[in-house]
Amino acid sequence: AKAAFEDKGEVKGASFTVGNADIKLLSNLSSGTSNENLVDTKDGPVFSNVYSSWTSDYGVKVYNGGTLKFNLNSESFYETANDPDGLREYIYVEVFKWNDVNNNGIVDSYEIPESSLAKKTILKWKTEGIAIGEIDSGETLGLLFRFSVENMSSTKQGKEASYDFVLNATTDGVTQ
Repeated sequence: AKAAFEDKGEVKGASFTVGNADIKLLSNLSSGTSNENLVDTKDGPVFSNVYSSWTSDYGVKVYNGGTLKFNLNSESFYETANDPDGLREYIYVEVFKWNDVNNNGIVDSYEIPESSLAKKTILKWKTEGIAIGEIDSGETLGLLFRFSVENMSSTKQGKEASYDFVLNATTDGVTQ
């Protein structure tokens, strides 16, 4: 007769928590990432007296409040009714990564790289978007949105338009 011995090892209670992506915007650009300073939406800038060769900058800081690294992209969003005269074909946006070295919330010229991520009309920004890149969990990324007009048709004098811009996070294909 043969003697048989048996033994086993067990792994009990394996726990799984699904990660998340959570984009927040800093309300006050010179303050940190305290809960009081993190918002989901902000009022956009108001630009008046736009003309040919006009340009204006708008700084934003994005915080990854989630547990996962994500890819960030931006796009414009608008209803045609909010731009009945087609200004979206004349106004450009150029996106730069902004390193707020002195953390004062003011975009200083030496904090902006020479080359942007992309420059597109508001129309192309809506249809194509602009890829920004990866943001790690707990990381804050400064962005500069430079709005400009090269040539504005004289038929557009006095016309108005309103656009939103959206920042989207995706975790698909991002190595954690």
